[in-house]
This record gives sequence, C-alpha cells and structure tokens, in this order.
Amino acid sequence: MPLDAESVIDRRRLKRRVTIWRIAAVALGVLFLGTLLLGDQEMTGSAGILPHVARVTVDGVITDDRKMQELLERVAKADQVKAVILDINSPGGTTTGGEAMYDAVRRLAEKKPVVAVCGTLATSAAYIVAIATDRIFVYGNTITGSVGVIFQWAEVTELLHTLGIKVEEVKSGPLKAVPSPFEPMDQRGRELTEEMVQEAKTWFVDLVAERRKIQPNSVPGLTEGRIYSGRQAVELKLADQIGDEETAMNWLRTERDVPVGLKVVDWKPKAESGGLFGWLIRSMADAFGISTGTIAGLVGQAMSTLKLDGLVSVWHPNSG
Repeated sequence: MPLDAESVIDRRRLKRRVTIWRIAAVALGVLFLGTLLLGDQEMTGSAGILPHVARVTVDGVITDDRKMQELLERVAKADQVKAVILDINSPGGTTTGGEAMYDAVRRLAEKKPVVAVCGTLATSAAYIVAIATDRIFVYGNTITGSVGVIFQWAEVTELLHTLGIKVEEVKSGPLKAVPSPFEPMDQRGRELTEEMVQEAKTWFVDLVAERRKIQPNSVPGLTEGRIYSGRQAVELKLADQIGDEETAMNWLRTERDVPVGLKVVDWKPKAESGGLFGWLIRSMADAFGISTGTIAGLVGQAMSTLKLDGLVSVWHPNSG
C-alpha cells in the first residue's frame, strides 16, 4: 500500500529521533566507561567511592614531587579512606625529596593509619619515607638501610685540557659554585662539601634514631651507610615485620581497628603527558615490559650525576 507524503515525512522524523537517542545512549556509555577507567587510574577523593584502604606507590627516584605531596593531602582529606598502604620500591633519591615525602607522610599519619610495604628496594631516601609510617613491613630479601647521603660530581678538567677547551669564569667569591666540574677541588672546597654531607648525615641518623627508638651506634654499620636484608632489618629493629600487603592488612584490622572486608584501591598522582620525554619513557617501558617509574628512575639517576642539584640519598651497587 503506497504511503502518502505526510506519512513518509512522519517516518523520517521518527527515524531521526531514534538515531539521536541511539547516539546519545552511545555517548553516555562512552562517558560512563571513561569515568570508570579514570577512576581506576586515579582516585580523586569522590564522595561516591565506598570505604576502602588506599594504596600509594612510591617507586623510581624520589624527588621533591609536588604532585605526590598533593596526592597524599587528598588521601588525608578523603573520608572514605580508612587506612593507607605505601607500596615502596625505590633506591632513594634526593635528600630534600625524601625529607618532603617524610613530612607529607607524617601529616597523613596524623589523620589515618599508614603502613609501608617494602618490595625489592627501600633504601636511602626511600627508607626515610618508610620510617615516617606507623609500621614497616619487608620481605626477607628486601634491600633496605643505606642511611646517609652522597654528593657526587664529575671533574672534567683533564678531558677539557685534552680537547683544548679552557673554561673562563668570574666568581663573586672563592666558594661560589663549589664543587665545580671545571676545576680541581681545593682543600677549602672539600672541607665545605664534607661539612654539608656530614650535617645531612647527622640529620638522617637522628631521624632514624627518633622514629625507630634505637641507638644508631648499636646497629652494626648503620652510621657507615651499609645496607641490610629484610630479615636483618627486622632483627636490628630497622623494620617491624616480615610480610606482604595481606600481612599489613591483617595488622591494620587487629591493631588499628580497620574494618574487615575493605578493598585496597590504588590512588595515583594526576597524570601528565610529559611531552616528548614522557612519550619516550612510556615507549621504553612498553618495549622492555617494566614500569614507567623504573625507567624514569634509571634515567633520573643517570642524569643526577651530570648536574649539581643538591645532596643525594640513593643506593646503587658499586660498579667497581
């Protein structure tokens, strides 16, 4: 039966309306999925999230990272977060970075129970972060300790001489820009640098003594900057207990009255694209099948030896 013109127009209108609603439904579905994915990548303290235990990962080289500090502030303010686990796997970083993280964790611990679960490495500045928590859990073979600081620089005067390069400079005083890679270290400059290193070491050792309730000189090698296995650290009271995240959760339930049945949810700093450098880091991580934090840490550690950016509290094996 042929349709009149008016019926054809009505059908076309109805079809357009159905199409619009289908597009709207798909758009809402995509938006909902994106919200779920974003929530999985980065918790933001939304009031709609159920009560849980927050997991904050501390890996790679530790620096004075404002985004990490802001993350800890958000976690502290989130009513749905009932406790916090710091998942630490780091060789350390800058001494200032460790100090800033320590202060941020202590502020967090004033509001919520905080524990550290240490993986392969928790040395130097990473150990500073660990001792800021209420309890330190390690694996038996976790490498920890390395209490102290180091100040390294490359002295390239011989190389410049070989290449026929002479560096000229005008300084406002003899101790300005000391140590410098462009001139040999004199006795006065070395004494100044050693004074800074020893002052920072004293601060670090005193912090360990205060937080761990120990006499540093009673712990073999502590003031000399040695490392310890997790088993040794527990025996020497540098850590509290051998255990993993589940062990930490059990402790939180029994000792800090954290409700049974809470899930552990990852909280992460706000992501940044990082430009070309960030893309290269992500590409290398994908190619080698390791975390971006590990790649960034290795690059950061290598670059830290090429510039004077402060005292470093980081452990790495001696290459010879």
